[in-house]
Parts: sequence; structure tokens; C-alpha cells
Amino acid sequence: MSKIKETSTNYANKQALTGECLEVYAANIIGGQWALAICSWLMNGKLRFGELKKHLPNITERMLTLQLRKLEADKIVKRTIYAEVPPRVEYELTSIGYELRTIINELEKWGVKHKNLIELKQPRLCHGEMTVQG
Repeated sequence: MSKIKETSTNYANKQALTGECLEVYAANIIGGQWALAICSWLMNGKLRFGELKKHLPNITERMLTLQLRKLEADKIVKRTIYAEVPPRVEYELTSIGYELRTIINELEKWGVKHKNLIELKQPRLCHGEMTVQG
């Protein structure tokens, strides 16, 4: 997760658009593949770091840590540390994080429709020849 230089045009455009358009503001919070995937898994309840990592095998530990910190800073995820030996840390969605449930479910439905639409138009190999479905 690299930061955009605050002096760049890209940064200025992003700030302006985020300030003017609440949909873009929301998308910037949950945008990116990992934040949305993390929230999707946490919709089912509390998970420890290792459990999240098992659900997201392609994410590095560093990226998972960075994403969890960002979601915590954005008040989407709550981190609870238990005074045990060894220490136990659990992550769960906050109340506003749980409000993403309907949005995530709708995105999933839309994703299925869009994927089916795109796959219908994609050429596929059939016995070595290119054919188009649909």
C-alpha cells in the first residue's frame, strides 16, 4: 500500500472527487480486493489474524496487517486484545462495518451477473478451435 504524494495531481483529483462524491468516498474506504474480502469474512463474526490469513491464502501477512490497521482507523473493524499468555487478538466488524452486509451481498449478486455476461462474450477453446458463446 503505497501512499500517493500529496503534491501530485492524482492526489488533488482524488481529494476533490472524494469530497464531492460520497459514493467515491465510500469506495475508497472499502475499495481494493483485500478490504472487501476481509469485511466479507468478518461478516460471519470475530476472527483471529491466523484465521483470516487461512481464509485469504494469497495475502501476505504484511498486507493483511496493513489492511486491518486501515479498516480499524476507518472504524470498520474493531481489534480486541485479550490479556492472556500468549496474547489473543480478535478482529470483528463495528456496527457501521456490519452495515456493509447488504452492500456486500448486492455486490456479490452484481458480480455474478456481470461475470456471466462477460464469460458469455469471451472466446473459449473447444477442441482446439476458437468459438464464441452466446
